[in-house]
Amino acid sequence: MYWPTMLAVGTALVLQLASTCSALPFYNGFYYDHILNNSTNHGNGDVIQFNGVKLVVDTPEIALFGYRGGNITLPCTFHYEPKLESPRRFRVKWSKLHEDNTKERDVLVAIGLRHRSFGVYKGRVHLHQNLPNEVSLVISDLRLEDYGKYKCEIIDGLEDESGIVELELRGVVFPYQPHHGRYQLNFHDAKKACEEQDSVMASFDQLFRAWGDGLDWCNAGWLLDGTVQYPITLPREACGGKEIAPGVRNYGERHKHLHRYDAFCFSSSLQGKVYYLEHPDKLDYAEGKSACQQDGAEMAKVGQLFAAWKFINLDRCDAGWLDDGSVRYPIAFPRPNCGPPEPGVRSFGFPGKHKKFGVFCYKMS
Repeated sequence: MYWPTMLAVGTALVLQLASTCSALPFYNGFYYDHILNNSTNHGNGDVIQFNGVKLVVDTPEIALFGYRGGNITLPCTFHYEPKLESPRRFRVKWSKLHEDNTKERDVLVAIGLRHRSFGVYKGRVHLHQNLPNEVSLVISDLRLEDYGKYKCEIIDGLEDESGIVELELRGVVFPYQPHHGRYQLNFHDAKKACEEQDSVMASFDQLFRAWGDGLDWCNAGWLLDGTVQYPITLPREACGGKEIAPGVRNYGERHKHLHRYDAFCFSSSLQGKVYYLEHPDKLDYAEGKSACQQDGAEMAKVGQLFAAWKFINLDRCDAGWLDDGSVRYPIAFPRPNCGPPEPGVRSFGFPGKHKKFGVFCYKMS
């Protein structure tokens, strides 16, 4: 007798609770109305109508562009739909997404007037909050590695929403191979080689834009995402065939330790001056290095020469030594006896360091 009685009581209690809950909204920061109306839902059963408060984070849809050494504001605001009668306490977190969007690096966290920045961003970032519910991120003294996607995240205890801001730098992409020849660099060597030339390894988006601007290079090179690609504007047999349309050729991802290619590097505007040193004599590599030092400068790096050519139209029809032992010269205004009819940085490769040339120097502003 005991068990059937308890079963009956339990069933009655469940029915009573179900009846009560169907009449009242459920609250956990949101409100839901349970509506039983087959005439309005076309016979599909219950309709759950959401009448809650929604947190919306607003960020720009297009990429923002800056220059190395400059400052930039990454816009981010938020609001509630419908508008709240009283404000909620919230936390702001800015982070930078990894190239493949699978990892994040903390940039800044803020609660009220307190904030903390992290890693390479310490002392270079702060919030811009001139407007209601504005939590824009200001980055000062932009560095080459600052480009990429940033996430603006708002956490108010009930909700957690975010938006993405993409930051790009105005710059130049250039192919690079070391003095010992073509296809000698694994991924890690390529990354280091770019950094040694005052640049960083280029991203696919940067290479694609460079291709759109006319970059044509038939040697495959590493990109930051671990793929190996090369840009072709003039299809030819030696570069994938004449029948294939112009574009960025893709070898896909390669083993970062075992496979070897060239590199595509990216450099932005200069924080100093690149110049051809006026000297009465041609110089070998050691003499060129010494001559720059005597002039209060240092021998220019490849990335610095490309940046000077790109941003200040450095134009010199005299070949000169660079820090890596290569000999090059920049032509912004093509003319006879100065190489091809297109602007660019001409290369003599890596002649023996005993050969005599001019020299390009770099002096901080």
